[in-house]
Amino acid sequence: MPLHKIAVIGGDGIGPEVTREACVILSALQDSLPELKLEFTEFDWGSEYFLKNGRMMPEDGLEQLKPFDAILFGSAGSLEVPDHITLWGLRLEICQHFDQYANVRPSRLLPGIQSPLKNIGPAELDWVIVRENTEGEYSGAGGRVHPKLPQEVGIDVSVFTRDGIERVMRYAFELALTRPKKQLTLVTKSNAQRHGMVLWDEVFEKLKHDYPGITTDRMLVDAITTRMVLQPQSLDTIVATNLHADILSDLAAALSGSLGIGPTANINPERTFPSMFEPIHGSAFDLVGKDLANPLGAFWSCVMMLEHLQEKKGASLLMSAIEEVCQEGRHLPKDLGGNSCTGEVTTAVCAALKK
Repeated sequence: MPLHKIAVIGGDGIGPEVTREACVILSALQDSLPELKLEFTEFDWGSEYFLKNGRMMPEDGLEQLKPFDAILFGSAGSLEVPDHITLWGLRLEICQHFDQYANVRPSRLLPGIQSPLKNIGPAELDWVIVRENTEGEYSGAGGRVHPKLPQEVGIDVSVFTRDGIERVMRYAFELALTRPKKQLTLVTKSNAQRHGMVLWDEVFEKLKHDYPGITTDRMLVDAITTRMVLQPQSLDTIVATNLHADILSDLAAALSGSLGIGPTANINPERTFPSMFEPIHGSAFDLVGKDLANPLGAFWSCVMMLEHLQEKKGASLLMSAIEEVCQEGRHLPKDLGGNSCTGEVTTAVCAALKK
């Protein structure tokens, strides 16, 4: 029975609140499943750390994280620190240096949850979006010229490498093979972006012959937003660039009930470095300290973390408990149509685990 060492970085906004609740849930899961061994170490990194130290995390922060088996992350973003500092100083710093190139975001309609789409049930909305996570539009290449002059120019360069594209596409193909539909959709904008996006198309066309068991298609990013709303049942696994998949996964979470329920896994498939798991909802400054944050996205992220740690029984038990609470409907947070506070949702999921 291996001991899994988990680094917990609450970060900003409601991040510390939901990661705290996630640790409560994981501790309850250990009580129900004695063979599951988890050890948590908390790090107080984030915007408050930045305001005191001028950095989002210590200079040796990455070295501190390397020995861990996984990272549980809350959110990055503050009203007091510019967004590009909070993102690049913590979350992207970890993702890029730990080569977490596959960002995996499942979206499905859980039992008892109502989608904003009419007459849509769990069978019609069950997707996984695979986002390239280390290059593309968020590569960090670019700069500013003629600062503070009328002719000032800001340049961001999207960097796409054949190797970077191929490895995330292979990850998406392999993931699609594990799903019932065995279907993969590539999303680009190659009609307008005629270099990087065309490279994505070309790599996809080459790789699909290695996976004859997968049904494939391609769509432009603007067109797929329409398909997600009008024909959700026609989609399954989706692979896209860093920016496009970032946007599409927020839409997917909203269509599955709320941004608060969406989970994320930032995966280093080779396991050279720890992978990182987080809810997608962000800092949600308006909810901080009010016990109103939806912790289910953090709980579902824990399911993904347990799956990555090959603790399949624990992952299954936790997902079943989440689904039971959603199906019952008596202890849902406000963003999912209920009246329960954060702690009450956690208590309900713990009770479901004990059953």
